[in-house]
Amino acid sequence: MSAGYLKSLSADDRRKLCSEIRHLLVKTVTDNGGHLASNLGTVELTVAMHTVFDTPKDKFVFDVGHQAYTHKIITGRAGKMNTLRCEGGLSGFPKSEESPHDAFLGG
Repeated sequence: MSAGYLKSLSADDRRKLCSEIRHLLVKTVTDNGGHLASNLGTVELTVAMHTVFDTPKDKFVFDVGHQAYTHKIITGRAGKMNTLRCEGGLSGFPKSEESPHDAFLGG
């Protein structure tokens, strides 16, 4: 998945995608630990932001990094979510070394 892909989806398809993202978040946090509630609470918001804005040109700043899991999924890291918070895997926070879609290292 890419952030640009969202722009081509209908509203109904974006709702279905949000449901799929929620399932991935629950599985990832169940398996690896992390912050579930804050991420579940920002799924639609993050999908809407990526639908309207043009990342990585437009930068997003999350007030706390543990709201950024949906952002990671949308920006091409869905296939690596099983490595979230694991040594050598995805960071639990935005990390500019990990993706040009992350403005800076968050914590």
